[in-house]
Amino acid sequence: MTKRAIALASALLLAAGLAAAGCSNERVTEEGLPATLHVGLIPNISPDKQKAQYEPLKAYLEDKLKVKVELFVATDYAGVVAALVARKIDIAYLGGLTYAQARQQATGITPLVTEIDELTGTKFYQSAIVAKADSPYTSTKDVVAAGARFAFGDIASTSGSLYPRIMIIEAGAQCDTSDMAKCPPLKSVTFTGGHDAAAQAVLKGSVDAAGIELRILRRLEKQGTVPAGALKVLETREVMGYPWVAREGLAQKAKDAIVAAYESISDPSLLTLMRAKSYVAVTPTDYRALEDKAAQLGLLTRE
Repeated sequence: MTKRAIALASALLLAAGLAAAGCSNERVTEEGLPATLHVGLIPNISPDKQKAQYEPLKAYLEDKLKVKVELFVATDYAGVVAALVARKIDIAYLGGLTYAQARQQATGITPLVTEIDELTGTKFYQSAIVAKADSPYTSTKDVVAAGARFAFGDIASTSGSLYPRIMIIEAGAQCDTSDMAKCPPLKSVTFTGGHDAAAQAVLKGSVDAAGIELRILRRLEKQGTVPAGALKVLETREVMGYPWVAREGLAQKAKDAIVAAYESISDPSLLTLMRAKSYVAVTPTDYRALEDKAAQLGLLTRE
């Protein structure tokens, strides 16, 4: 927990160092939107690739909302949360767990929309446990029983940390809520920082199995970063979709305009880029069950 506090303190310093004078101090349009809309993204893949990937969304929002848009990708999930809490960014794309952790620090942070997933056709996507295709493991129970080496993505990742932890615990691991790196009988537990890094750790043999977002694995396979068929899926769980959230203090008119902009996305190439069939509005209630699970496992503290 001390490490988490240090990481958060570092992230707050990062947020304080952003070039913007402060989103809440900028002039706003008639629709209540900041003249420059600061958009934060969690680094599902390396930050430079993540920012480049979302340039088409930036162009769309600028055209639809008639404001300038600036993208911000931190080096880790905590950096985006810190920037959101400090009101250095106006909206952010977060995992469900990251949203819950952000809302603990600023209760006015609200979810706006989530995507209808391309693979499932619903608001839910899938978290998976993967291993090398030629490994002897056929289930998560096999991984735990063998005392294997396991990797998560970022500690604050919903599909790369929270749900894989649920799966290994249900398979027999005795995870320590005060030390996220202890889950006996697993030989070791590491945090790679991202889904792509977790996949590579399994592929290269530095770990035996890992938690990863399934649609990111499929994208890595399509890109050739992970050879198709090199990794096998041992288990999956449904996860409530990533929310786009608004910072505390953003005007309701602005939030309504942003929701409408996302619900209006119809360009197939942009939707494919964002792994979505369409977007729908969400509320805090949609993430309540996720918050309960996170609190039980020590990934979210409650007073």
